Amino acid sequence: MKTNEAITAFSQSEKIKAGIIWVSQILELLEGLPGEQRKGGERVARMLLGMVAQEMALAKALTGSDHWQEGESHVEKAVVMIESGVAEEALLHLSKALSKVTNIAQESMSLLKESGLL
Repeated sequence: MKTNEAITAFSQSEKIKAGIIWVSQILELLEGLPGEQRKGGERVARMLLGMVAQEMALAKALTGSDHWQEGESHVEKAVVMIESGVAEEALLHLSKALSKVTNIAQESMSLLKESGLL
């Protein structure tokens, strides 16, 4: 990974991690919501996950790295869980996506530290 790719990967990973955490928190709150409010919450979660997926695709395009693919796959599975009416099952996939993105951030940070940029 080149330095400019590491900077981009690190920056994108921080934004993506925040999005995944926000969606996870929304999904945890859904359990206590009745009918239409729950459906509204699910729509918000899907929209935010769409934004997260776009950021992951952008990171993949900017860095040229396939490391983002596995995280993208977990985000897609989370969307399927939400659309299937079992939003709580999406949390498992989001935690796996978060782990993958955290690994990318760690790799990037290590390279940037070695380069004396962090």
